[in-house]
Amino acid sequence: MISVDRGRWGCAIDGNPEHVVVAMRARELGRTPIVVGDRVGVVGDLSGRPDTLARIVRVSERATVLRRTADDTDPYERIVVANAEQLLIVVALADPPPRTGFVERALVAAYAGGLRPVVCLTKNDLAPSEEFAATFADLDVPVVLGGQDDPVEAVTAILDGTVTALIGHSGVGKSTLVNRLVPDADRATGVVSGVGKGRHTSTQSVALHLPGGGWVVDTPGIRSFGLAHISPEDVVDAFSDLAAAIADCPRGCTHLGPPADPECALDRLEGDSAARVSAVRGLLAAIATNETW
Repeated sequence: MISVDRGRWGCAIDGNPEHVVVAMRARELGRTPIVVGDRVGVVGDLSGRPDTLARIVRVSERATVLRRTADDTDPYERIVVANAEQLLIVVALADPPPRTGFVERALVAAYAGGLRPVVCLTKNDLAPSEEFAATFADLDVPVVLGGQDDPVEAVTAILDGTVTALIGHSGVGKSTLVNRLVPDADRATGVVSGVGKGRHTSTQSVALHLPGGGWVVDTPGIRSFGLAHISPEDVVDAFSDLAAAIADCPRGCTHLGPPADPECALDRLEGDSAARVSAVRGLLAAIATNETW
């Protein structure tokens, strides 16, 4: 599934970007959600000729799911992308200024959904990248520079051969980056508004085939990243050493450590694991604040 638009889905048959058909959801699927990245069964006219329409009759089980909610009190989960292997979190170092909280929340969503997170920094001609990049060093999150003056090959080396979802606030240069990765993508770009938040430039998610193989899913610029569906265990379980340790935590432990959790088993870890505990607790604190951006 490579695109969704007003009740019509674009499907790349057998993953071939040159063989795309437009399909509708079969009646028997009811209101089954179908999102970009879903693997589906399609029947009917598969020629892909103009004005033809196939039917989606099956949605396969998802290997990974990137989800978010409107805020931390919203019980309704929105599936952003299905079956992506990676999440490229695009962050501008200036104009608009970077928001660590948004990146932390995106990392949490990636870990909980089974995606490998990567941070891509843009506009590094306006501000240095080292301090912001160091924020996530203990989580072993790769950081790559993706500004207009940076060689795009550094990003393609990470993306080629995989399915990668891209997220970021509007105005951070995400669509500009996509246009460099896929020269014929023609994603709309825009300037940053004067109120400090970018203007929306991409209006719908779409999977684009990379020249070197693989797919990149460009998502609309978002203003908040709610995580009402995420528990502390969902975050800790992404790290095998920490997941094993919390088996000894008392019932109800939030894993935030003292004073809230004076008997948290994570406090008994040492070395690299202890450093990771500190970083993961930063993620847990970020989602506990209810500040969705």
